[in-house]
Amino acid sequence: MKVYLALSDGKIFEGNHFGAEGEVDAEIVFNTSMCGYQEVITDPSYRGQMVVMTYPLIGNYGINPQDFESDRPHLSGFIIKELSGVASNWRSRGRLEDFLKEFNIIGIQGIDTRALTRRIREQGAQQAVLSTVTRDPEELIRKARNSPGIAGKDLAKEVTCQSPYDWEEGEWDIFSGEPSRKSVDKKFFVVAYDFGIKRNILRKLVSAGCRVRVVPASTAAEDVLALNPDGVFLSNGPGDPEGVTYAIKNIKFLVGKIPIFGICLGHQILNLALDGKTFKLRFGHHGGNQPVMDTRSGKVEITSQNHGFAVTQESIGSLIDVTSINLNDQTVEGIRHKKWPIFSVQYHPEASPGPHDSSHLFQQFIKLMEAEV
Repeated sequence: MKVYLALSDGKIFEGNHFGAEGEVDAEIVFNTSMCGYQEVITDPSYRGQMVVMTYPLIGNYGINPQDFESDRPHLSGFIIKELSGVASNWRSRGRLEDFLKEFNIIGIQGIDTRALTRRIREQGAQQAVLSTVTRDPEELIRKARNSPGIAGKDLAKEVTCQSPYDWEEGEWDIFSGEPSRKSVDKKFFVVAYDFGIKRNILRKLVSAGCRVRVVPASTAAEDVLALNPDGVFLSNGPGDPEGVTYAIKNIKFLVGKIPIFGICLGHQILNLALDGKTFKLRFGHHGGNQPVMDTRSGKVEITSQNHGFAVTQESIGSLIDVTSINLNDQTVEGIRHKKWPIFSVQYHPEASPGPHDSSHLFQQFIKLMEAEV
């Protein structure tokens, strides 16, 4: 079956269908990771987006639930060069195409993903339509141009948990393929705001020595403080941070009262709570090879990233230090408050997928909480 991809700038791609049938509109972005397609597909931060994988062969190691970053896919469409005809891995429990079909995600393969990626880089992230239904190119382009963007939208409310829960699973043991059963002394109690939280963040917190309770994105700050936590974590998530107004209000209330660590959307929301500003990037940072430099030491780490918005450097106040910058475009990648035990990063120290250069930041959070005891 043929499937058509139409961009709002007027470009049409025709490819072969896999996964579900139907039609969907969303913002189109590309991801430069060479592996980790399961983690990408199940990352809640991709809500409202369809993803182009720049690595040409996808699906070769199948699907297994251990590598999911949430309980289901959250992206709107999946765009690849070639779907592997063989899924071979000792942990595999199924095929990629069957997984996408089960969760009603449309896939397209057989198109020139290099040309598509270059177009997104040149024209910017834009709205697109992926369809097995509509055949008229002009109609598809019209639909893409009429599709609403993600700017200003609160997508966190669509992916957050509905009620609080405790997370007890640690990091994976690579030899057994099971969660670590090592006895870790849970010295600190952390409340994690779920704006679209990835499971490996929770595993990292547990392995670092935290007892973790995850709460919905709209949980009142007063209710969080009533739990008497040692620290608050602000998670990753999809969309525009300015659309999550209730979270900005809650974090503003928590600032100065308790140690806070934010990642990705959590980093942006924290900066907005500190009276900073954010802006939409031209095509975002999505992948596992983004170079970030520590402004204090000059050390460079290769990081995993997934965001379409960033903090405006000019808006950062005098009580805040910029701790890291992106070496590709000089955008703000990390901040630290000079007075209060607060810091955040734009990138993903938990990886999944990606490098582990920045995993030490979870220990930094532990040290902040230790200092406040």
